[in-house]
Amino acid sequence: MGLFDFIKDAGENLFKKKGSEAAEISEMLNKNFEGRLTDLKVDFNNGAVALAGKCDSFSTKEKAVLLAGNVKGVEKVNDEKLTYTPESVSQFYTIVKGDTLSKIAAKYYGKGSKYPVIFEANREVIKDPNLIYPGQVIRIPKIEG
Repeated sequence: MGLFDFIKDAGENLFKKKGSEAAEISEMLNKNFEGRLTDLKVDFNNGAVALAGKCDSFSTKEKAVLLAGNVKGVEKVNDEKLTYTPESVSQFYTIVKGDTLSKIAAKYYGKGSKYPVIFEANREVIKDPNLIYPGQVIRIPKIEG
């Protein structure tokens, strides 16, 4: 991402006293993300915030930038040192004659009972888990365990 511009005089007036800006932004982010943002370091200098640490997802990173930037007195946010763990990548699978979501789940997850994971990941293309068709391409999301 990089360096983002914000309107300095817009947003919530979070700062209670001069010199505590970094600590107050850090406290706000930690409170809002409850463990989804770790090893957080915040620097504040002349309206510019630099964020460093680890996020659990790209979405958390984006939200942290927005929260920090929408504080009155902040006009720039640099997130170059704010890392995230990429979300798991799905595989695509083309359904063949005789497939069921249970059979596909057994093949990819070792248990047919995990078919709801596949169904939920494909709600846009599969309206009923009992009605799938040869030739349909679906997503097989990675799951832990």
